[in-house]
Amino acid sequence: MPDINPFESLKEQIDDAAAYVDAGDGVIGRLKHPERVLSTTLSVDMDDGSIEQFDAYRVQFNGDRGPYKGGIRYHPNVTEDEVRALAGWMTYKCAVVDIPYGGAKGGIAFDPRGYSAGELERITRAFAVELRPLIGAERDIPAPDVNTGQREMNWIKDTYETLERTSEPGVVTGKAPSSGGSAGRVAATGRSTMLTAREAFDYLGRGIDGATVAVQGFGNAGSVAARLLDDVGASVVAVSDSRGGVYATDGLDIGAVTTHKRETGAVGGFAGADRELSNEELLAADVDLLVPAALENAVDAATARDVRADVIVEAANGPLTPDADNVLTDRDVYVFPDILANAGGVTVSYFEWVQNRQQFSWTEARVNDELERVITEAFDRLVEAYESYDVPDIRTAAYVVALERVIDAFTDAGNWP
Repeated sequence: MPDINPFESLKEQIDDAAAYVDAGDGVIGRLKHPERVLSTTLSVDMDDGSIEQFDAYRVQFNGDRGPYKGGIRYHPNVTEDEVRALAGWMTYKCAVVDIPYGGAKGGIAFDPRGYSAGELERITRAFAVELRPLIGAERDIPAPDVNTGQREMNWIKDTYETLERTSEPGVVTGKAPSSGGSAGRVAATGRSTMLTAREAFDYLGRGIDGATVAVQGFGNAGSVAARLLDDVGASVVAVSDSRGGVYATDGLDIGAVTTHKRETGAVGGFAGADRELSNEELLAADVDLLVPAALENAVDAATARDVRADVIVEAANGPLTPDADNVLTDRDVYVFPDILANAGGVTVSYFEWVQNRQQFSWTEARVNDELERVITEAFDRLVEAYESYDVPDIRTAAYVVALERVIDAFTDAGNWP
């Protein structure tokens, strides 16, 4: 697969939607570029006494609708343009589900699997020191992303609070509950993926019960989505991770697959599968629903021609290239985009932030009920736009909704130097 710049993909998606939005070129141009970019090099002591350097980024894309919001990922393929794209997607994700945040993202270019817990803590705290002037509960609120979680958020929070000599639990979200985190946060992205799939099948007049599903990427979002789809009656017949996948005609036991991966580090070798398959074979599996839940650019135009699913729900950020979108639109495959489907994470992060500000904790049942309300209302607005704007696909409809909300906030506030 050729290298595809995700930031260029984002700008193309915005341009596609801009044709249906009443705004000048200057406003649209502003909404295609970040407001601020931090690019820094971290120098960190290793366990063996050496010092290692790490490229790290934080992009604040747009703050018209509220404080910047977005996760931090640790991955060897992190680049500035990738982080720019992810920050842009966060801007429009927050807008499409109508929560009062702007968009940001961060990342460090390294593979955390090669480092000790002590080294990871020092790397994280070094990044937190660089982020300190930018972040805050009213300014920019990091959260977990690929290869980060509650532990890393706790370290960032502690570093910030120690240096600022304050208590500010809302400076990050995705924390452990003991540090002010919210019930339901870990499962939120997978839950919104399930809710979007359920609403999509209902919209298409089919119902999710009995639908066959393939999930590419069995990390947090993918594994939770698979479990919850199984809970609502779908049959998850294939799952994969970076090392390969497994398939079972009558459906996989998702709980058993999860246990197997936790014990072995991969889904491959699961005894309850009929056969193993590659990621490419999974993407072309003959299923009703395909859930790409890994990294961006998983499906390009060539791969899209082999897709046999009728419906795609994007749990990952940017898993389809614009060319893949065009192919799938021509083939009448319904794609329900990432900026709705995986918005559960940022939505429950918002709930966590609200709880921190109120100094009052919600039950998991309340969190899940509120998340369902947000996602289903956003879904209804998305399909309303799809049917009324004469747009070619549902992704464009989602960006029309999001752009209109960001543009309204910008024009209401006015532009000044």
